[in-house]
Amino acid sequence: MTVDRLIRIFAGTFILLSLALGIEGSPLFVSRWALAFTAFVGANLLQFGFTNACPLGWILKKLGVPEGPSVCAR
Repeated sequence: MTVDRLIRIFAGTFILLSLALGIEGSPLFVSRWALAFTAFVGANLLQFGFTNACPLGWILKKLGVPEGPSVCAR
């Protein structure tokens, strides 16, 4: 696993989980405020696209996860 793949996995997991917790028809519904976390993840992905600065990426690199080749370079 590389940093890029783990960032995508974390983002997708957190978005799906927060949607499951925030949509009233879901069996896992807790509160509509869980959708705020979806907005936070989306905003973080948006700023990452513009600035290429990602706190999760920094943490993963410090934990020793390899960066790997860029997906667009293939």
